[in-house]
Amino acid sequence: MGDHLGKSQHALLNEGDENEMEIFGYRTQGCRKALCLIGSIFSLGMLPLVFYWRPAWRVWANCVPCSLQEADIVLLRTTDEFKIYSWKKVMWISLSALSSTSGLTPDHPLIADEEFIINRAIRKPDLKVRYIKVQKIRYVWNNLEGQFQKIGSLEDCLSSAKIHQKFGLGLTSEEQEIRRLICGPNAIDVEIIPIWKLLVKEQSVKLHHLVESHNSITVSVYERKAGAQDLESRLLVPGDLLILTGSRVQMPCDAVLIDGSCVVDEGMLTGESIPVTKTPLSQTASSAPWKMQSEADPRRHILFCGTEVIQAKAAGSGTVRAVVLQTGFNTAKGDLVRSILYPKPMNFKLYRDAIRFLLCLVGTATIGMIYTLCVYVLSGEPPEEVVRKALDVITIAVPPALPAALTTGIIYAQRRLKKKGIFCISPQRINVCGQLNLVCFDKTGTLTRGGLDLWGVVPCDQNGFQAVHSFASGEAVPWGPLCAAMATCHSLILLDGTIQGDPLDLKMFEATQWEMTVSGDDFHNKEMLAHTMVVKPPDTVGQVPAEGLAILHQFPFSSALQRMTVIVQETGGGRMAFMKGAPERVASFCQPDTVPTTFISELQVYTTQGFRVIALAYKKLETDCPTTTLMREKVESDLIFLGLLILENRLKEETRPVLEELISARIRTAMITGDNLQTAITVARKSGMVSEGQKVILVEANEATDSSSASITWKLVEEKKHGLFGSQDTYINIREEVPENGREGNYHFALSGKSFQVISQHFSSLLPKILINGTIFARMSPGQKSSLVEEFQKLDYFVGMCGDGANDCGALKMAHVGVSLSEQEASVASPFTSKTPNIECVPHLIKEGRAALVTSFCMFKYMALYSMIQYVGVLLLYWKTNSLSNYQFLFQDLAITTLIGVTMNLNGANPKLVPFRPAGRLISPPLLLSVILNILLSLAMHIVGFILVQKQPWYSMDYHSVCPVRNESVSALSASPNVPEKTRSNSTFASFENTTIWFLGTINCIVVALVFSKGKPFRQPTYTNYIFVLVLILQMGVCLFILFADIPELHRRLDLLCTPVLWRVYILIMVSSNFVVSLAVEKAIIENRALWTAVKRCFGYHSKSQYRVWQRNLATDSSWPPLNQTSYSDMQGVSYSNPVFESNEEQL
Repeated sequence: MGDHLGKSQHALLNEGDENEMEIFGYRTQGCRKALCLIGSIFSLGMLPLVFYWRPAWRVWANCVPCSLQEADIVLLRTTDEFKIYSWKKVMWISLSALSSTSGLTPDHPLIADEEFIINRAIRKPDLKVRYIKVQKIRYVWNNLEGQFQKIGSLEDCLSSAKIHQKFGLGLTSEEQEIRRLICGPNAIDVEIIPIWKLLVKEQSVKLHHLVESHNSITVSVYERKAGAQDLESRLLVPGDLLILTGSRVQMPCDAVLIDGSCVVDEGMLTGESIPVTKTPLSQTASSAPWKMQSEADPRRHILFCGTEVIQAKAAGSGTVRAVVLQTGFNTAKGDLVRSILYPKPMNFKLYRDAIRFLLCLVGTATIGMIYTLCVYVLSGEPPEEVVRKALDVITIAVPPALPAALTTGIIYAQRRLKKKGIFCISPQRINVCGQLNLVCFDKTGTLTRGGLDLWGVVPCDQNGFQAVHSFASGEAVPWGPLCAAMATCHSLILLDGTIQGDPLDLKMFEATQWEMTVSGDDFHNKEMLAHTMVVKPPDTVGQVPAEGLAILHQFPFSSALQRMTVIVQETGGGRMAFMKGAPERVASFCQPDTVPTTFISELQVYTTQGFRVIALAYKKLETDCPTTTLMREKVESDLIFLGLLILENRLKEETRPVLEELISARIRTAMITGDNLQTAITVARKSGMVSEGQKVILVEANEATDSSSASITWKLVEEKKHGLFGSQDTYINIREEVPENGREGNYHFALSGKSFQVISQHFSSLLPKILINGTIFARMSPGQKSSLVEEFQKLDYFVGMCGDGANDCGALKMAHVGVSLSEQEASVASPFTSKTPNIECVPHLIKEGRAALVTSFCMFKYMALYSMIQYVGVLLLYWKTNSLSNYQFLFQDLAITTLIGVTMNLNGANPKLVPFRPAGRLISPPLLLSVILNILLSLAMHIVGFILVQKQPWYSMDYHSVCPVRNESVSALSASPNVPEKTRSNSTFASFENTTIWFLGTINCIVVALVFSKGKPFRQPTYTNYIFVLVLILQMGVCLFILFADIPELHRRLDLLCTPVLWRVYILIMVSSNFVVSLAVEKAIIENRALWTAVKRCFGYHSKSQYRVWQRNLATDSSWPPLNQTSYSDMQGVSYSNPVFESNEEQL
């Protein structure tokens, strides 16, 4: 219905964002609402329940379409594949209270300026604001543009000059009140869910504790008229001016720094508790949005909510000031919490199939109801009895415990994972772990050790590169610009007498043997900030002309720019700038004649051996120019190349064994790193990601220029071995699901983030072909990592992502299964977090996921069979207008099925990964065939028992027991046939058919549990589940005791009749025969992989997964892969667009 609305009734909310939604306008109609109310009453509450599960139906039933401007109800629909509906009520905020206290009128200057969304949202002259609240975010109606827009943050279109001009002196109290009323409180409130809802919302308590500490902080806010005053953080609004003083300050909001600098611990966001330096937003004349005014990462100016300001350093005698950028759930931390409260739906076929199967059971129950109605009506039973029996069939055929049974395997798997130090915030993803067939790894800190060991430095001069200075000797680097660069070009800080910062910076600084202090009276400079870092040479170091070097200004490192720069003042000397970063980037900023001609070859010597290489450069600056006015572009130009810093990044001990384990499971692996491409290739070879017999093809793509279109080149990378570092390791072939003699398994593609971007835009048809064998992706930005994971998912891979949490948060959230190796709060962005910081957790997760998946299938099959066994038995008894008694139902439900359901799932995961995955669907031929065959076997057994018992010679005897008389009470009972049956408890149920059907069904439930309890290859053998085996033995013992024991009181309680011993033996033979046939079917047919493979081959079945289709196509393509070729795009424009990549890159 909503699809037919006009433009005024339909719009997009958050257009282009990840949480984009369609929004439709509706107006409530009184008569429709009254009819729905009447329907709710007459349906005994069923209609509201339907409306709860189908919110669109509720809106369509109660409302009529209208324009969004007139709507009092809006219907929302996600634009993703799930098309999920929700509805929200349009609410109003009245500013009338402010009009009386502040003299606010429609033409007041505060609201007359329509530059800001807040003022455009105020409807004049009644001073009201329409808004909706969607997933904790407020959206106000923009009267000027006629659309709902997000509120609670400063507009992105503001220039840096506008931010300084408008908010540099703070807001007035009137402006604060208006913004406070419209934007709402600055709080990330996560309600504690009531006890009765805890089964649905389990994470609320943990999230509440996670965010509550940031909701009640006292901050200093500068008001334009009243000056600085303390304020509770809940009262902050976008545009407020914060005054940051002291240290160890928790940020209650996102704020942009406009004066002074800060050192911040961003562990909550990045997963690494490494101090990050924040620089002020410069006041430029550019009218461009402040995030776009330079190529640098705008996040270097932002203090994020939840992070800790370790140090606040004012410029001269001023104060450290920051403008509130975003509040509440609009902040970075709020977005993180919202992603947990409103996770992306899981498109896992298991759960969809479960719903479909339940519908099949409902259909079966409907047939049973019709059968019941016919039998009982024809038998002349009272109407209430007919209805009761018919409704009984539904509860029997549709097991209410089926959804719970599907999750028990997940619960036990989660417990086992917790014991191994792997924590999970999204338990439903454990089943998805069992389907992974591609795992992407970050390199640094994940495959390799997090810390880097300084190996040496290669200085250079006008004659080229000099001899390597090795740090193994313990000798300090000789004084010179190279030594000064190592001593100053870093973001280290001195905190409580301890040097803290990035481990790489720390290693580099320690190699100089210099000391770090904070500026004091002995070191004066008019431009020096308070607490400026000063590095000094110790007395033990040789002759050093400089008494000390003060770090005046930093241009911090960012992964997007791949470099950092500092401005340094020498004591009594000149001023210099030092740069450190990726060699290719640093060389591009240097004077060409200072870069050695052997730069590329020298760089490859070290990168091909797996070393991490960083380049250093410098230039002298004029001392009469203030550092605050120097633009980064001017400082980072015409540099002099100093040399290369060589760092050793060793593989973790666990990396190789884990990859070997993944090989046996034929699980494909890929490396996604921000490091150098050559280094990544070498690490891939050493770790076994690329084996010795395989080729690496380098894919280089270049953007279009004025003279040529975009191009792509294919080069074969030759493996180089250097005797200096010993022979190469033995390599491992870990290609997935590819024949050993297949050409497609003999090569891997390696490419950089820049090439990936160009291929995505200009060579979209080649992208799937490259990804099928793409293994090494280097120099990838955070946005590109997310984009790559999504591209793999488009090929129908189940993608896992394992990273250390630094720049991997986007990819961790995008992947089907994200595993963070960080214990910081950033781990809440990932479904799984490993306490042990190595990749051993990946095979553990896959094993437990496979075990949980198989357990879910086992429980599904068992619950389906259990309900069908009862269903068949009851329908047969209905033919005789009989049924099972309450105690008989209770015994089967509690003593048998419940105990089996609880203990059947206790099998642990098989410690060995096998080279195939369990089925990912309930509607798979083997599983369906297993269920159908076992239902038919049970049906045949019940029918045989039902018919045979009526053909027994003793069946027609008019007795309640055919057992020999053993005592007077039984004799009296048998000799008094005239005693009315109605006087005995539940005697209407007692019959020979009832007794036979109940024993067959009850013992069959135990037998089926044993048949369906799978062990290897995905779970440990059934006999290792001691509790389950013990339960089965006890249950079988009790059933056999009841069957063969002649205890009249026991028979009376269970509404059973005593039968001849021979008939009891027949019952046992029937159940045993059913067990043997069922077990033979499971082993010889259902679990016979060779048989199913032959069937697929016979019918010509091929996998429809996109990556399988591409693999088959490429296997027959003689021209693939191309080598030593260059291809050009057709210049017809970009034929491919990746919204995830674009949206992520915009944030950098």
